[in-house]
Amino acid sequence: MRVLGVDPGLTRCGVGVVEGGLGAGPLRMHGVGVIRTSADAELGARLVAVERGIEEWLDTHRPDAVCVERVFSQHNVSTVMGTAQASAVAVLCAARRGLPVALHTPSEMKAAVTGSGRADKAQVTAMVTRLLRLDAPPRPADAADALGLAICHLWRGTATNRLAAAHAAARSTKRPAYRGTARPARKESPR
Repeated sequence: MRVLGVDPGLTRCGVGVVEGGLGAGPLRMHGVGVIRTSADAELGARLVAVERGIEEWLDTHRPDAVCVERVFSQHNVSTVMGTAQASAVAVLCAARRGLPVALHTPSEMKAAVTGSGRADKAQVTAMVTRLLRLDAPPRPADAADALGLAICHLWRGTATNRLAAAHAAARSTKRPAYRGTARPARKESPR
């Protein structure tokens, strides 16, 4: 399975493509980079640039799925808004092509890649470099995070998706109706 990971942002939107088997297994990086926009540009132009960049990555690498970092609220509302807007662009690009989209929190990604949901950027970058057997760490951190998201989806997201599908299937199965004319009497326990 080939996954495009997106670490959304308006100034720097990290993108990385990783291929691997479901669950654990050997991983292979197909590409990593950053889509950049100028902070001085108008918002609409920046979003169009992010869209064009993501579309180019989708055309070039033909992923089977896209995973995007789930936006969470921090103290700086303007940063959260820009991140949410870039995230929506990534989801839209994938949905337009009919690709499944998953959202993973930063702590889910860190836990999947490093074993700790509280890992710092340096730890994530070091583990991504090691897991993908790269000669040099991916830079900037947004690029490493995008690869980390793709790894997280391959290792954690697929299991989560299978579990959700199993739960949905179990809920949809109906209990067989009693076929007799009367229900059998239940024994009551003595008190």
